[in-house]
Amino acid sequence: MAVALQFCRLCIRPDTFAPGSGSIRRRKPSSVRCSTGNDDTYSPSVTMDSDFDAKTFRKNLTRSDNYNRKGFGHKEETLKLMNREYTSDVLETLKANGYTYSWGDVTVKLAKAYGFCWGVERAVQIAYEARRQFPEEKLWITNEIIHNPTVNKRLEEMDVKIIPVEDSKKQFDVVEKDDVVILPAFGAGVDEMYVLNDKKVQIVDTTCPWVTKVWNMVEKHKKGEYTSIIHGKYNHEETIATASFAGKYIIVKNMKEANYVCDYILGGELDGSSSTKEDFMEKFKYAVSKGFDPDNDLIKLGIANQTTMLKGETEEIGKLIERTMMRKYGVENVNGHFISFNTICDATQERQDAIYELVEEKIDLMLVVGGWNSSNTSHLQEISEVRGIPSYWIDTEQRIGPGNKIAYKLHYGELVEKENFLPKGPITIGVTSGASTPDKVVEDVLVKVFDIKREELLQLA
Repeated sequence: MAVALQFCRLCIRPDTFAPGSGSIRRRKPSSVRCSTGNDDTYSPSVTMDSDFDAKTFRKNLTRSDNYNRKGFGHKEETLKLMNREYTSDVLETLKANGYTYSWGDVTVKLAKAYGFCWGVERAVQIAYEARRQFPEEKLWITNEIIHNPTVNKRLEEMDVKIIPVEDSKKQFDVVEKDDVVILPAFGAGVDEMYVLNDKKVQIVDTTCPWVTKVWNMVEKHKKGEYTSIIHGKYNHEETIATASFAGKYIIVKNMKEANYVCDYILGGELDGSSSTKEDFMEKFKYAVSKGFDPDNDLIKLGIANQTTMLKGETEEIGKLIERTMMRKYGVENVNGHFISFNTICDATQERQDAIYELVEEKIDLMLVVGGWNSSNTSHLQEISEVRGIPSYWIDTEQRIGPGNKIAYKLHYGELVEKENFLPKGPITIGVTSGASTPDKVVEDVLVKVFDIKREELLQLA
């Protein structure tokens, strides 16, 4: 269901940076919109004035005294703490035995790439460092650090508070000078960075470098007057942040929406899926930049992506757009109408490749462990579902039970319950986890499975 966007005014001061820190054009007050969706995402995107140089602003911010993205010298001790809290003896046993091991009647096959990626581990570790560096200060975070309930609850226990949201608007007025504000692994919109810098707070930036790589790409699109076609979910924090650095943009969720856009470019001669300009704007009303005109803004296109999307789909969308521009403007002119660079996250790709390999093995079912609002985990579930394997996407072990019962999500978000999800007798289970999932969470899930099968054997004895 579409949710109306709420607007507030964002006033920009001309003295954002001290003299000598680099020039930046002043922008007029602009509207900040807070987008909501079925996954309860509240990150704002911003309608930027055309003369605002987001790249220069961000460059100057990263050089300012109130900004940190490298930690505070407590890496060794914080990593030790994280290892105690998040590692798993069960998963270490699996890795030491070729990613396959049996416990009683349960054989577990673990994907060869799974769980915490480098960017997530880095983000959590820097957040832990921030708490250690600022033991008495108020610590805020603009969104969940990552999409995992266990880690987010741990930060909450450390008194790191998420900036509250009211009427779909973040309440930055709770943040005071000298507070510390963490930017999560997904990044934050340029409007949020501006507000926080204006408040003179200490900014701790844990944004994944792969995300900033995409920001650099859409900034190149903007400089070359290309419209960015962003493969992502318009209400996902990362995509909202990426869009805030773009010029003109349109966000497509999947191949079907990309086909619609390309059919419109070709005047309905691709597959006839598109319709009028009015219908186009209604379809993408929450997924385009301010003032977007499909008749004028689909002439020069550059592809970018939310880093957690399906690698193969991003590639197919890029190929489709390239073919469309060749057909529209001629093969010899395509370079003036389409540009593409690889911005697919290595960790996302590795986890998807690993589950493609795992689904080819002989397994009775798949357990996909990760936050229910995790985009990259949803695609791991999707790969398993498409292969026709009984697959259960759960965020914690609490979704299992009582007894042999499970509450899980399908890849598109539907919540399902199933009785007797574990077959009787010896079973082989495939296991993978999203890039935001600690090993300990996967272990807790497997222990629940072992307990159910152990109880089954006791009943038969």
